[in-house]
Amino acid sequence: MKAKIENQPAGKAVVLLTGIAGFIGFHCARRFLAEGHPVIGIDNINDYYDVELKYARLRQLGFSDADTERLRREPGARLETSGLVFYKVDLQDRERIAAIFDQEEAELVVHLAAQAGVRYSLQNPWAYMDSNILGFMSILENCRRQKVRHLVFASSSSVYGSNRTQPFSVQHNVDHPLSLYAASKKANELMAHSYAHLFGIPSTGLRFFTVYGPWGRPDMALFIFTDRIRRGETIEVFNFGNMERDFTYIDDIVEGVWRVLNKIPSANPEWDGTKPDPAVSAAPYRLFNIGSNRPVSLLHFIELIEENLGRKAEKVLKPLQPGDVISTCADISALRRHVGYAPDTPIETGVARFNEWFQSYYGH
Repeated sequence: MKAKIENQPAGKAVVLLTGIAGFIGFHCARRFLAEGHPVIGIDNINDYYDVELKYARLRQLGFSDADTERLRREPGARLETSGLVFYKVDLQDRERIAAIFDQEEAELVVHLAAQAGVRYSLQNPWAYMDSNILGFMSILENCRRQKVRHLVFASSSSVYGSNRTQPFSVQHNVDHPLSLYAASKKANELMAHSYAHLFGIPSTGLRFFTVYGPWGRPDMALFIFTDRIRRGETIEVFNFGNMERDFTYIDDIVEGVWRVLNKIPSANPEWDGTKPDPAVSAAPYRLFNIGSNRPVSLLHFIELIEENLGRKAEKVLKPLQPGDVISTCADISALRRHVGYAPDTPIETGVARFNEWFQSYYGH
């Protein structure tokens, strides 16, 4: 029997959201709830980074201190608050994930849970196989069983790997990943396409470009630089500072996810197997970049952090790290055509908002 979510709005599709305690998942959950959709959240709250930040995000979604204390004690806890049910569960727990799909009968699935991080994939490669491959397989199988209306899943700009033609287009070949993380995300795109083809599951993959903003991940550059500069510690600047990133503000990412979620892909009858376009298909499948299309040099990015903190960084210049790419820039023309949207938050605004949140959360 389907679980009854407290105060469930009539006529609004239930959204199952994996990775809800993560950076992007948390912000997406807030948007879905604000739009009146009941949300079924899944997260294993792993310790890849500070779990207290993840618990704090959950409290922002309406759970109490007592709720998050329960999550610490109970490996398989289920929590409920207005419009939201949360399951603490690992995606590799096939039986429990299947039971959640059976019980909640979600119509829309947004899959954001993953083992993140390019450099960490060199240290702990099995974590990427377990979470990003086996975990995604669990989601796909349950989407097939439940015949969900739309699966939206997170890919990454890292799939472009050795590509040098910029801006990166979803029409480009992405067969030369530079990290296992990137390879796992490319694998997700292929897996989703096969299920769209075989079982007719409408699926949309979103290649996110360097997401940043309030409640961000502590392993990302903005968080690390802000924390260390604030403490008067040195920061490591790779490739001697000669790097560019297409930084994309979190609110722009969420807007893109929301719009794409509400535009379910259909099969493209004009797709031509003799000239295959990797971004569309004869199956109900689409791929999009979500980026700002405005690359920012790493050194300018650091300057903006310095301005907001009112102090200079002490930089240690280092060579390019294995798995890193020198520059990223998103071609977002396909996204603009499909949903009429393009990210537009200036980097100056985004960094200032992050700094305001950081100071508020961690204190002066």
